[in-house]
Amino acid sequence: MLSRLATTLVPLLGRLTVTSDLAGAVPAGSIVAANHSSLADPGVVLAALHRLGTDPVVMATAGLWRIPVLGRALRDGGHIPVHRRTARAADALDTAAAALAESRVVLIYGEGGLPRRKDPADTAPGTFRTGLARLAAATGAPVVPLGQCGARRLSSGSTAKQFAGLATAPLRRPALHVHVGAPVRLTGDTAAATAAAHRAVTEAWRTAAARADAAPARL
Repeated sequence: MLSRLATTLVPLLGRLTVTSDLAGAVPAGSIVAANHSSLADPGVVLAALHRLGTDPVVMATAGLWRIPVLGRALRDGGHIPVHRRTARAADALDTAAAALAESRVVLIYGEGGLPRRKDPADTAPGTFRTGLARLAAATGAPVVPLGQCGARRLSSGSTAKQFAGLATAPLRRPALHVHVGAPVRLTGDTAAATAAAHRAVTEAWRTAAARADAAPARL
């Protein structure tokens, strides 16, 4: 449901283009690791993956489950709440591991949260938390790096600016680009695996940023 909704709404807000190093859909039982820059980028990422034939299970902050309509969609879709900074935070990794064992694709944001910057500029992914590496180590699942650029042009800054950005997006139609890289296997200890995942997602983001910047202006 969320993927279909994103596929309908995102093209109305911006000009989404997608490139991939994969031959088709993301392989079943893979972890998609994406950079997180805006409240709008989950929609952009879901729309891009749906276009490639993949509808992932999303790991997201548990607070979203308290939003009436969205929360129901998240529950119905089997998405995974992350209770950050609580004793229940590790439960999300167990749930994600079970989804991977069922050959689902799991989407995780390595940074574990949004940047605190207010400007609309895109920058390279921030520091990754260890959850991605721990999940990959526990399951042996390959990690598919995903870089997205342009979502901050849809929504960033203060609450008022975020609403204003979304309201004016259909007129501005900013360029949005998602690039999906080739799967990687994380090896070494948690620190080394986390660093490798960060490098792979950063490389995918650089490709996405170059494509978004090169997109022709809307006539």
